This record gives sequence, C-alpha cells and structure tokens, in this order.
Amino acid sequence: MDPFVLMLDWRTGALEPHTSRTERHVSDMQGAYADQAALSQLVEQGDPLVYEVLQYDVPEEVGQLICCTTVLHPGTVGDEYFMTKGHYHVVRDTGEVYLGLSGNGQLLLMTEDGGEAATPIGPGTIAYVPPCWAHRTVNTGEDPFVFFAVYPGQAGHDYGTIEQAGFPKRVMRTPPGAGLQ
Repeated sequence: MDPFVLMLDWRTGALEPHTSRTERHVSDMQGAYADQAALSQLVEQGDPLVYEVLQYDVPEEVGQLICCTTVLHPGTVGDEYFMTKGHYHVVRDTGEVYLGLSGNGQLLLMTEDGGEAATPIGPGTIAYVPPCWAHRTVNTGEDPFVFFAVYPGQAGHDYGTIEQAGFPKRVMRTPPGAGLQ
C-alpha cells in the first residue's frame, strides 16, 4: 500500500477521493426503529436516505487504518430520530475514533454484558469507542450530522448481533424534553 492524501470538507463530510460509498435508506433499517408502521409508511412515501458513508478503502488487515465520513441526515421514523444501523466489530478487541464535523447527534454504546453509555457529539467532539462496545449514532438536529471515523483495517462490522438484540436506548423527538429513553 502506498501513502495517500485525502481532502475532507469539514462541513459536508465530502471525502476526496473516496473509493466506496454506502447508502442506507429507511427500507434498509427494518427492525431498527420502534415504530414499524411509521417505517413502512416512509418506505411507501419514497424511501428517504437516512445516511451515507464515504470511505477510502485499504486492505482489511492488521496494521491498516480505515478512514471514512458518515453523513446522517435529519429526520424521524415516528418519534425516533434517524440513526445508523449500529454494529460491533467482528474483531471485538478493536476500537474506533469519531470526530464530529458538523451538526449534532448522540453516540449510543453498549456491551454484550449489559454496559451502556451515551454521549453527545458536535463539531470538534472526539469520541472514543473502546474495544468490545457496539456503537450507533443518532442525528438529533435539523441539519445533517457529519462525522469522521478511523478504525483498524481488520475490525470488520457485525450488524447481525444488533439486528437480533437491538440497542437498550432510543433517542426520541417527543414528548418534549424526553430525549434519550
């Protein structure tokens, strides 16, 4: 692997060059939201984009670092804010670092033995996801929530455990002041 340089737009999350782009629409989030009827209605009304990830791909092996940006769009499914699917790393003993670029959100974390944490992320916030912690981000604002992430190349993504077990905390828009539940 040769050295490379990326350009990052702090406001929009544009990462140039990027070699892969992942898009998640509401229809890709089946089972993630509490209100499945609201999710189905959004799918029927056009299946809006929830988030996108721009990444510069490197070999998924020990010693490599993967860099990516996530743009989590504003919106709700019922009263629940748009969020990422959330995942553990396949290699559980790998961590991750997030840097908030623009917008506002929450980072929800949990462990398989019942540990839970939540922290707000905004521009300039650096959040550390320790090994063995699942993580999901939630856009709590009216603008796109954009962050940069770096994690080990061998980490991998385990979405299946979250799809089966879910997250113990949800971030809701209403009732007013309810927030994290």
